[in-house]
Amino acid sequence: MRYWELRRAVVEAFRFMEERGLNWGHSGNVSVRLPGGLYLISPSGLRKSRMGPEDLVVIDGEGRVVEGSRPPSSEYRLHLAVYRARGDVNAVIHAHPLYASVLAALRKPILPIVEEVTVYLGGPVEVAAYAPPGSGELAENAVRALGDRCAVLLANHGALTCGSDLEEALDALVYLERAAFVYFHASLLGGAQPVPPEALELERRMYLARRRLL
Repeated sequence: MRYWELRRAVVEAFRFMEERGLNWGHSGNVSVRLPGGLYLISPSGLRKSRMGPEDLVVIDGEGRVVEGSRPPSSEYRLHLAVYRARGDVNAVIHAHPLYASVLAALRKPILPIVEEVTVYLGGPVEVAAYAPPGSGELAENAVRALGDRCAVLLANHGALTCGSDLEEALDALVYLERAAFVYFHASLLGGAQPVPPEALELERRMYLARRRLL
């Protein structure tokens, strides 16, 4: 994908998230890995659904702006920590989807109660220990809880998803919110039954093979 097309794709991702109820207002941030140790990331202080491609900024591995006139997202440490830990990740989304945020506030992980949790997200979605937004501690906690999976809940905050490209990271956010929705409503009806262990093993191998982690 060409550079300017990538900028437009990030902008469209924010609009998609707001239309689907996955993010609102000024919250949330998206980044994409660029060649040469650089990262395209959404800026701080803008209503994301009204943002234009020109509003995005490029930062280096230390969070310094190398292109653009706006400050980067206050969560740039979170994004950079994921990229440092995961060479297979080229896009990161931090958002505040409703049901995932409910479970983050409850500090309840999402168990594999539907196949998508393992096939597309890699397994149980853990809850990262609480730390202040934008802090290095939050970044460390998130990476630790994420492991080799594609989604993690941030305690009392929201969620993070990632992927080999922006489309995969966005798909992971959709699957995460659907799983959170099912988990929440199943809990009201007595609790969901987990996917059988033998199916989980097969689904886990499917996830690893698709992401070339085997």
